[in-house]
Amino acid sequence: MPRLKEDEETLRRLERLGKQVVERIREGDNPYFERPVRSRSNVVFNEEEGLLDLGDSKSKRYFMNIGHARKFMQSMLVASKCKELIEEERTASIRELYYQLKHTIPGLDENTLEDQDESNPVIVDLETALDSLREHLHLIAEPKGRLFGPITIEDEGDQINCLKLGKSGLGIPSMVDDYKFVEHNADYVLVVETSAMAARLVEENFHKDQNAIIVSAGGQPSRGVRRLTNILHNRLDLPVYVFTDGDPYGYYIYSVLTAGSMNLAFESNRLATPEANLVGMTMADIENYGLEKVTEKLKGKHPDESGGPTKDYKRAVELMDYEWFKHKEWQKELQTMIDEGVRVEQQALATNNLQFVADTYLPEKINSGKYLP
Repeated sequence: MPRLKEDEETLRRLERLGKQVVERIREGDNPYFERPVRSRSNVVFNEEEGLLDLGDSKSKRYFMNIGHARKFMQSMLVASKCKELIEEERTASIRELYYQLKHTIPGLDENTLEDQDESNPVIVDLETALDSLREHLHLIAEPKGRLFGPITIEDEGDQINCLKLGKSGLGIPSMVDDYKFVEHNADYVLVVETSAMAARLVEENFHKDQNAIIVSAGGQPSRGVRRLTNILHNRLDLPVYVFTDGDPYGYYIYSVLTAGSMNLAFESNRLATPEANLVGMTMADIENYGLEKVTEKLKGKHPDESGGPTKDYKRAVELMDYEWFKHKEWQKELQTMIDEGVRVEQQALATNNLQFVADTYLPEKINSGKYLP
């Protein structure tokens, strides 16, 4: 069976990387490979596009450098395994990759990988060094997130009616680019931070009554969730609304969905949807919906306390310093949160009744046309 065009190109890039390392060894040079710097100092906000971009700074990882040698070895192991996977037309989870490469180096009481926290960053380094994608390296993450709503998707020849999947919904894999949308009757996409709130909306038949595609992120959205949101918006021209907790972490989830993340700035065009709008929760909701008695206190120390802000307060201060949160409405929102020292969760809306979020809150917020930028 002939290889896919993406596989052929990825193999060429892996082989080029390997040949460059071998050539430097043969020439008596210290072997290295180059990759873009993935720290905040090399991430720029493209205001015109509303996206985070990776800058031009690059760094070299050398073999003959005591601080680089371990990572260099790990990078070559991962690159070699990915080449093997592509040639064998197999795909491995990033967890499986970790276990396949974890072993003790002969003659040493030292493992090549101690835990997955070592292998995961190496995979991202390899993506940026090759200007490729994890999925093109035949690596996938465990599925995270679920989809519900009036849409039929074709996946490898099978047609899936997402209105007929009950309370389970469609699990969202890490690679969704090959999805074909057979038909849909959706007016918009609603990305929901918590699985519990998505389950509440499904139980209330919100997706059916409102003709809404519900994407349950299950916390910090995976690449698959972010890519699918981007595709639903761009291919089907559907508006996207985001429903998170009213706290610094919920607002960061919103920014990841709209502008991208610093760690994956090189994939912002694929993963972010700048046109998405936040429908809640917000600080104004506390008074507007009578939630004063069901807020939660921010954790940590206020910026005015000795030693500076910690925990929730620190995260809110960090968000205020991000260029993509410099809009005056966001500055006001975050400052209010800090001054009041409170956060409000999606589930707090249940203080009215269990149907309130589906029958009143979301329809009002979406139809108002007034969203934080």
